[in-house]
Formats: sequence, structure tokens, C-alpha cells
Amino acid sequence: MMKLRLILLLVAFVSAFTFGQTTKQDTTYKKHFVSTSLWSIANLFPDPADFYELNYGYRFTAKDAIIINATTWKYWEPLGIPNTSDKKYKHIEDYQGYVRAWGIGIIYQRFVWKKLYSAVHANTFIQNFYDTNNVKIQSGFQLYLQARLGYRIELLKKSFFLEPSFSFNYWPINTNFPTTFSQKENKWSNYFLFEPHLNFGINF
Repeated sequence: MMKLRLILLLVAFVSAFTFGQTTKQDTTYKKHFVSTSLWSIANLFPDPADFYELNYGYRFTAKDAIIINATTWKYWEPLGIPNTSDKKYKHIEDYQGYVRAWGIGIIYQRFVWKKLYSAVHANTFIQNFYDTNNVKIQSGFQLYLQARLGYRIELLKKSFFLEPSFSFNYWPINTNFPTTFSQKENKWSNYFLFEPHLNFGINF
């Protein structure tokens, strides 16, 4: 019940902050953009994050955009382990294997004050579970929700942009975990507070 109240409070705050703002409309904005996460670039370096993201956005007003998101990633431990936990960095809670997730989602983004924006994400993932021998065990489904607050920095005559942000993540549906995975997963919450992000992209 406490988690539900927290989620509803956050959604209400983002909604009120998003729809309660009025600013002069900009008629010079570019309607289309593509973007990705800095974590995608990290795959080019040693010890890659194995995370890939691609976004296509359509800005239907100066302040509002709908974005289609495609993401795939691999993770070895429960997503609910907070960054402040020693168990995260000592890998005490790692699965006996890993999860490879493939997902697609939709995002609504709204600029609420100058270049400050809020966004609500809804992603669906097919999750494949692998053992320590890299053999697929079974598959499951995840609904992954996110509320994000960020700032857009535009460069080169608004052709290029950076978007530092942080998010609150919540996955209310997470099905068909293997037993050994569930033993780790059930110890932790199904939400994660204040995850940092840095996206970059091109307007056209």
C-alpha cells in the first residue's frame, strides 16, 4: 500500500507540473528527432554495459512530443537493489545467470519551463532467462514504467541536443522468473528511485 501511494503521488506531481504550465509558444521548433543513451556508446569500450536504446520522437507542439522507444539490455542482478547498497557492488545478489530483455515502449514528453521537461514512459519487455552456461531457461514478460525529469541543452542552431535527467522506475508486472532467480528477486523492491540518465540526439 505504501508503494502504491508513493507511485500515485509521483504521477500526480508530474501530471500537475506538466499540465499546469503555460508559456509563449515557439513556432520555430523542428518536429522530428532521434536520440539514444550514453550507455549505448559505452558498448564500444572494454567491459561494455550491453545496453542499446533508440528513440524516434515527433513534436506535435513546441512543448509536447510523443516518442517511440526500442531498448535491449542484459542484467545480472535484481533491478531494485539501490545504488547505496554494498551488495550491488560486491555482486552478492547476482543471479545464477542473467536476463536479456527486449522491449518497445511509448513516451510522452512535455516541456514545463523553458528547457526543463517531464516525461512518462511505458515499456513492455520480453525477458529471456539464461543460466551460467549461457543456455536459455525460459521467458517472461515485464511492464516497466518510468517518470522522468530532465533538461534539454541544444547546440549547433538547435540541431543537436543533450538531455541530462533522473527518473523514478517501477515495474508492476514481472513474470515467469526461474526459481533461482526469484530467490534473489523477491528480496528487493519493484521500484528504483532517482536513476541518472544522459541522452543525446539530433533534431530534423
